[in-house]
Amino acid sequence: MSEKDFTPISELSRYHVIRNIQTIVSKSEPDLAHVVHGIGDDSAVIRSAGQSALRLSTSETYVEGVDFDLTYTPLQHIGYKLVSAAISDIFAMNGIPESMLVNIALPNKISNEMITLFFEGIARASRVYACPLVGGDITASAAGLVISISINGSAHEQTICYRSGAKVNDALCVTGDLGGAFAGLKILLREKKFWVENGAGREFQPELDDYDYVVRRQLVPQARNDLINVLGQQGITPTSMIDISKNLLRDTMQLTQASGVGVKLYSGAIPIALETRAVADEFEEDVDQYALQGGEDYELLFTLPEDDVNRLVEHFKDFVVIGKILPRSKGMQMQTADGNTLHFDTSDME
Repeated sequence: MSEKDFTPISELSRYHVIRNIQTIVSKSEPDLAHVVHGIGDDSAVIRSAGQSALRLSTSETYVEGVDFDLTYTPLQHIGYKLVSAAISDIFAMNGIPESMLVNIALPNKISNEMITLFFEGIARASRVYACPLVGGDITASAAGLVISISINGSAHEQTICYRSGAKVNDALCVTGDLGGAFAGLKILLREKKFWVENGAGREFQPELDDYDYVVRRQLVPQARNDLINVLGQQGITPTSMIDISKNLLRDTMQLTQASGVGVKLYSGAIPIALETRAVADEFEEDVDQYALQGGEDYELLFTLPEDDVNRLVEHFKDFVVIGKILPRSKGMQMQTADGNTLHFDTSDME
């Protein structure tokens, strides 16, 4: 391979890589009637012969030094977070998780006691989400710790949600609050820096009591099965849905592009916890950027007609309307607190 045929991955976004894979696979894969939806949503969707429910499948991979840092992340929290992140993709399809497989590549520095802690986190999440661990694989790693998880689940054909169903005039809604996970990461990185600068290797207990909420948002995020349960109980199906894993701006872009629509966000309506605001103030940073670009909140972003918003709010309080779906020609924009309108170049988010 010549230099002119070599494009460093660092020059590409995650979405460019995914689209390239989609192009390659679509040219060679057979026309499989049982594959309802493949690459491009939160989960793959498969139709099993003789089964009324659609099968869902998704996966996550965590790499030490990229997705987690053992300096400040307890192994049991890594296990729990990995499950939450993967199961959140199933909930984003309005589905129910049913089983999980965990694969782990272990370097020599990982002890049996550390593996036990990791799987205690997996087991705790398994109980919370009623999703049993049914198998996986263990191998060696010459570098750091690498973990991957696959979740299998199901959804009904009449109520499954894709990113592609948003309609003009739908309300754009989000659960919980945003930016907390990023605020927690800021605190943990600051504590690590203090530890390194003051003698790494010594026993060190960071002072995190004042930051409990945001640190928990970073280390042990909760996937929103509570919303999925209420939607099912009330017979409400979002027109589209995605989980907020990357950040609000990127995931809103993904949803609207898949649906072929535009959107107006209302910055003043974006939910931000007081604890997150306090961290931003401490760092003298713009808390709106925490919410818009922070990521890893694992809240659900979804669209509903106005009548369904009114129905849902009677039974589920932990969500707010943060925008409105517009015609595609309007693009992606945001109304600021002072009444001005910002227009986003979505190519910068890919």
